[in-house]
Amino acid sequence: MGLFKRINKGLKKTRDSMSGAINAALYGKNEIDDDFYEELEEILVMADVGVTTATEIVDRLKDSVFKKNLRKAKDVKAEIRNICADLLSGGEELDMITVPSVILVIGVNGVGKTTSIGKMAAMFKEEGKKVILGAADTFRAAAIDQLEIWADRAGVDIVKHKEGADPAAVVFDTISAGKARNADIIICDTAGRLHNKKNLMEELAKIYRVIDRQLPYADREILLVLDATTGQNAVNQAKEFKDVAEITGIILTKLDGTAKGGVVLAIKNDLKVPVKFIGVGEGIDDLRPFNPAAFAEGLFEEDKDEE
Repeated sequence: MGLFKRINKGLKKTRDSMSGAINAALYGKNEIDDDFYEELEEILVMADVGVTTATEIVDRLKDSVFKKNLRKAKDVKAEIRNICADLLSGGEELDMITVPSVILVIGVNGVGKTTSIGKMAAMFKEEGKKVILGAADTFRAAAIDQLEIWADRAGVDIVKHKEGADPAAVVFDTISAGKARNADIIICDTAGRLHNKKNLMEELAKIYRVIDRQLPYADREILLVLDATTGQNAVNQAKEFKDVAEITGIILTKLDGTAKGGVVLAIKNDLKVPVKFIGVGEGIDDLRPFNPAAFAEGLFEEDKDEE
């Protein structure tokens, strides 16, 4: 299945809800008036775009409608799509040039963190990269076991300790193994809960120091995994983690299971944190690098078969 079609399919629930409501609001309109703008803002807020971003989209649309003299419903909808794509653009590429590069993955249990790591590993391996995983979320035994299952499934190496081990020690051993085995990418599963902020900060700071000592010049991504089905709660979770961690990007999972896909706009525009990956299905290849244009297209277009 092509990229656009996969994303299009994954966004069906959001599209049916948001785009369908916009179509209804535009139906029979001879001119774009204040009533439509008010209705559009409400539709966007209901899709978990967030009040701030919804207001910005409406303001930019008003400006475009006036300057471009837009009157047809299809032109207005296309302009909304273009505004969304523009708001989502910037920072979505992974900053990983060095060999090895390090990815730390954080997020509360249940959001699809370990699954996302396994899918990332499979994607990178498919690209011809050598990947090694570190099971540094050591406070939940199931997290270690689950990551090992995904490592086997993706066909990559894994380093693990026993439950309750020091996460920084696992990261140390993973980096050592990665260097010895000439890994291109080291992915470490880390904090699986937003517990006491001080403890979390100390845990992450210790991990950062290990990386600084072992790989002082390595590119580093700190990715936060969020569950799209939780809508604005995902935004609030991101704010909490952002207070204690140097988050460089978001992995947004379960987009195929929600009508709240507009939350991507809230995360990118309100929090100024780029989305790096989106999960649009259960398959091992259903975690996709985030493409702003494809995402905006998927919010509004019914069918896309192109690669």
